[in-house]
Amino acid sequence: MLPATALTLAVLAALLAWPVPAALAHSRWPVRDPLVALLCWQAVGLAGGLSMIGALLVHGLAPWGHSLPEAGWAVLVSRPAEGAVRGDHWVALTLAAVLAFQLVGVLVLSWVRIARTRRRHRELLELVVQPAPQEDARLLEHPAPVAFCIPGARPLLVLSSGMVAELDEEQLAAVVAHERAHLAERHHLLLLPFVAWKAALPVLPAAERAHGAVRELVEMRADDVALGSLRGAAPRRTLAEAIVAAAGGPGGGVVPTGALAVGGAGVRARVVRLLEPADPLPAPARWAALTAAVLLLLLPTALLLLPAVG
Repeated sequence: MLPATALTLAVLAALLAWPVPAALAHSRWPVRDPLVALLCWQAVGLAGGLSMIGALLVHGLAPWGHSLPEAGWAVLVSRPAEGAVRGDHWVALTLAAVLAFQLVGVLVLSWVRIARTRRRHRELLELVVQPAPQEDARLLEHPAPVAFCIPGARPLLVLSSGMVAELDEEQLAAVVAHERAHLAERHHLLLLPFVAWKAALPVLPAAERAHGAVRELVEMRADDVALGSLRGAAPRRTLAEAIVAAAGGPGGGVVPTGALAVGGAGVRARVVRLLEPADPLPAPARWAALTAAVLLLLLPTALLLLPAVG
């Protein structure tokens, strides 16, 4: 394994830790196609993790082989190193193990903790909610206009009595469609890696930026899916009014941790986007963004699996 491979991975990790997330977060095109933007964010997060851990592994295992699979197999079968094993090799391997354990461990712990919290909230809510007029929704007696869903194996879609009283039939349909979109597309799974990334690397500015951007894009994607199922003369205005109503009420203490609420992240940007819609992202631009995401995942993978050259 040549140092150039580890250096390339380290440079890629540095780019994905700050400049790339910053550029993506400040770009204007993601609001034109939130789904493609979400896929790009997933690629940035996964490629960044692979690059950070891979750079350390490549350098640490360099004395044992000319590719990561070869070196890993040599260590596994206790084959002697081909070159001198210095202290920096052991430091790199230790840091790789710590970072991998940190990232994967926090991801698993975040999943378990959030799942447990959602299950507890679901069990408590099931004791007090009643069937709502909307199919598959439940009614919670509370004066604040609130609507949220708790994803999981047994999803729960909740409307407060305040929400039902404040909104008309079309607005309520928009709210329910928004929450159904969250559940149907399993948006909580798109959020989880960035919740874990933020918890594992709180000192990294990109972690906070990525988490905020993904939360907002998830809500925009749910808005788009909801619009596709709404009827009426002005579905965009109907959904925007419902979002404003949900965001304007004192419902912060009602929405449980881990739930996805219609009045969630990026309310102002979402309302502006609904009332002043931009042109959809052109097909060539969509394919270019998707291709870039795929290549971003393939680059560190190839560097890790193929023999080092140059």
